[in-house]
Amino acid sequence: MSVFREKGLKRYGSITMAGLASSFILLQGVQATELQDCMTKSLNIVKDSMTIGELRSQCEKQIDEGSYEEYGEEPKALVRERLREDEKHVLEPFTLMAHKPNYAIAASYNTSSYHPDLYQEAYKDSSFNLDDVEAKFQISLKIPLLVGIWDGTFDIYAAYTNRSFWQLYNENSAPFRETNHEPEVWVQFHPNWEFLGFTNAWNSFGVVHQSNGQGGVLSRSWNRVYGWFTFERGNLAMSVKPWYRLQEDVDNDDNPDITDYLGHFELSASYKLGDHVFSVMSRNNLESGFKRGAIELSWSFPLGNWPYLKGYAQYFTGYGESLIDYNQYVNTVGVGISLTDWL
Repeated sequence: MSVFREKGLKRYGSITMAGLASSFILLQGVQATELQDCMTKSLNIVKDSMTIGELRSQCEKQIDEGSYEEYGEEPKALVRERLREDEKHVLEPFTLMAHKPNYAIAASYNTSSYHPDLYQEAYKDSSFNLDDVEAKFQISLKIPLLVGIWDGTFDIYAAYTNRSFWQLYNENSAPFRETNHEPEVWVQFHPNWEFLGFTNAWNSFGVVHQSNGQGGVLSRSWNRVYGWFTFERGNLAMSVKPWYRLQEDVDNDDNPDITDYLGHFELSASYKLGDHVFSVMSRNNLESGFKRGAIELSWSFPLGNWPYLKGYAQYFTGYGESLIDYNQYVNTVGVGISLTDWL
């Protein structure tokens, strides 16, 4: 209120205390709090000729862009910004929401070579062979089941992720070497706890099934319950994802030793620098003494004036790139396009 007393309302032309208050009363939810905060902090910065409508529009633009940099604030935390965008669109019809990254890799080269033995046995064809270069893509979508439960404390979501490995350049009719299907359901919370400069922006607990839809010697599957805890600080997001495998009947278990290779948790981090996103994933390295682990590095980057597509590069080394390869070492590098990323 001291601003109005010092400036005597002259600076704001037709703006009155009642007009400003009534504008704030109309605002609702988290976005309203951000808008009110931005407008309040901007009163000593804007030009004398700016109207309340112009000030509000300018603040709304800053909020949509995810920062208050024009008004001297730190950039908005990216994980919470993505969650805010999810909440904005969650109940809109005909809307598909990204879960994990969505990408298409035109060519991925495996320096270690894929083993055709299982395929030769399954197809009863000793001449069947696999190329070291193939295409690879991932489609990952989620839908809300229940949102704002228990006075807005948590939400329930379901998702489906498809990761396919396509022998596009193979002479044997370009078969799909492997396709992993991953349906899951979880409950998520947004506690926003502060810890050592990081904010615990997102926690979830869920159950997931993953299989390759094959039979016989090619069959692979497992079920898990998991927790997923995400922390952020500015443009950096870090997460830890522990899981517990739900045991199957010994006679029906296609991969009883899968946790020896995929472990019991996954660590990941993403950093956004301008329009570039750098991500790293580590799995089972500590548990296996760096003998049966995996590391994945990825980089998405701008592609000219294409606002909805980005270039994408990915490097994977270790075990478990796909279910059929869970106990085989692969070392791949590939390039393609990205539709959505972690940040």
